[in-house]
Amino acid sequence: MVPGKGPVFPNPLVTPEDIQKLNATPDVSKELGYVFEAITLTRHKLEGKVPLIGFSGAPWTLMSYMIEGSGSTTFSKSRFWVYRYPEESKKLLSILTDVIVKYLVGQAKAGAQLLQVFESHGGFLDEPIFDDFSLFYLRRIASEVKQHLVSEDITPVPMTVFAKGAHYAVESLAQTEYDVIGLDWTMDPEKARNTAQKYNKSLQGNLDPAALYGSCESIAQRTTEMIRKFGGRGHIANLGHGMHPDMEPGHLNAFVEAVHKSSEELIQKQ
Repeated sequence: MVPGKGPVFPNPLVTPEDIQKLNATPDVSKELGYVFEAITLTRHKLEGKVPLIGFSGAPWTLMSYMIEGSGSTTFSKSRFWVYRYPEESKKLLSILTDVIVKYLVGQAKAGAQLLQVFESHGGFLDEPIFDDFSLFYLRRIASEVKQHLVSEDITPVPMTVFAKGAHYAVESLAQTEYDVIGLDWTMDPEKARNTAQKYNKSLQGNLDPAALYGSCESIAQRTTEMIRKFGGRGHIANLGHGMHPDMEPGHLNAFVEAVHKSSEELIQKQ
C-alpha cells in the first residue's frame, strides 16, 4: 500500500503465462491468519456496541489491480485481457474466487457479522462483459460462502455486494444470494428500492462522499433527503463510496447524527 496511491503490485501480470507463477491454492489460514486474529480481537474490543463488517475485493477488481499494477483511470490493460484472453481471464477469476470464498468464510468464523464484497471497478465493464466476468463470480462467492458456513454448522452472516458504476446490474445482483445491494452515489435509490423489494433485498448507500466537504448543515440536509428516497426501511445508511483522506472527521459525525435523527423521524411517522 503506497501512501497517496493505494495498492501497488510490483510485478503485474503481463501475459497469461504469468498466471503459472501464482500460487493458485494458498493456505489462506496461514497467509491471512493475521486478518482473522485482528477481526477476533476487534470483535471482543467492540463489546457488542456496533456490528463488525468484514470485506474483500471482488475477483474482477482484484484481477484488474494484478494486471495494471495499481489503480488506473481506464483499466485498459485488464480490459484488454478480457477481450484478447477471455478463457485465461476466467481461469484467473476462478482462482481468485476460490481464495476469496475461503477468506470470507475465515472472516465470518473469526467474528465478522456482515461481509461486503467490493466490485469497485465494475463500472468499467459493459453489461454482457460484466455478466460473464464479474456477476458469474460474484454469484459464486455468495452461494459458496453460505454453503461452507452451513456445512460447518455456522449460521451464515448477511452479505452485501457493491458494484460501483454498474447501474444496469442492480436487478441481476438482487437475484443472487446477497442480502444487501450497495449503491454508489450516482444511482437512484427510488428506482433501486423498487427492484430490491421484488426480491426481498435491502439496500446500502449512497450519499456522495464529496458531500462531506460541505457545511454540517448541508450534510444534514442531503442526508435527510437521501434517507427519504430510500424509504426508511430495508436500508443501511452509508456513503456511496469511501471517504477521502482530507475530509474533516467532524463532518462524518454530522452525517451520522443526521442519519439517527432522520431515521427516528421516519419511524415515528410510520
